[in-house]
Amino acid sequence: MNRRDFLTQASLLTASSLISFESLAAAKAKHKMAYSAITWSGNDLVAIKEIAALGFKGIQLRANTYAPFKDKPKDLKDVLDQNKLALVMFSSGNVGIADDISKDIETHLNHAKFVKALGGKSLQITNVSRPKDRLPTTEELKKYAKNMSEVAKQVLNETGVQPAWHNHMHQLGETPEEVDIIIENMDTKYIKLELDVAHYTQGGGNPAEAILKYKDILHATHIKDTKVADTKSGYQFVELGQGRVDFPAIFKALEKVKFNGWNIIELDSVPVKGRTALESGQTSKKYLDSINIKFA
Repeated sequence: MNRRDFLTQASLLTASSLISFESLAAAKAKHKMAYSAITWSGNDLVAIKEIAALGFKGIQLRANTYAPFKDKPKDLKDVLDQNKLALVMFSSGNVGIADDISKDIETHLNHAKFVKALGGKSLQITNVSRPKDRLPTTEELKKYAKNMSEVAKQVLNETGVQPAWHNHMHQLGETPEEVDIIIENMDTKYIKLELDVAHYTQGGGNPAEAILKYKDILHATHIKDTKVADTKSGYQFVELGQGRVDFPAIFKALEKVKFNGWNIIELDSVPVKGRTALESGQTSKKYLDSINIKFA
């Protein structure tokens, strides 16, 4: 073998080794996957048991659990512990754009203390401030970012629970452009991003690109699917793999940025009459299995 052939063969072997290494790394990539209890329409104790039975290690609960368990959080924590589920996110509700946000601060502080008692570390913030008859102004988006940052500062400093903003259709932050303005004006020292990939898709964005763009403040994701439908809104949220969200691209982006936070599967309600929340969960889990998504 002459020197040229030797160098050619050596470079091919090196390239082959790199490809094999990259393939092996991709095959071993695992994601922290949780599931939201919202699909169970308030039957949270049933949701806890069935989400655990599906094989998930984390759950998102909503604010409806606060009233019945606020004075006895240990009872709810015991149920979570018995089912080996971590509370990875708590839907805490809205922050408004009024000058006086004292009520918002009080609400989220109370929820954060509840979350902490349950062993949780994260709290989700949304809004109901989108105008009904026009687009929001830049000033309204900035005011929301400012108010949310102030609430988050109080929550984080007093409880250590991390607030995260959830982008959402029909709210401030519906489109990628609005998301940009809010993120540019919120204090990311206190408030992070919980990227909902279905809402971002429905708002006209590419969630895989958003993951790369916002990787430094990405705290959690909502893994959710959406399809065009004959509804008032023109779309419907469905089980994973039943809509148009590009999940292979999303998980590839998560792996690229080495995201180590929780990915929370969410489905607002079962999309077909007669189907159960558990059956919808089974469908989504089977889809994840089909695209070779491994759970951490």
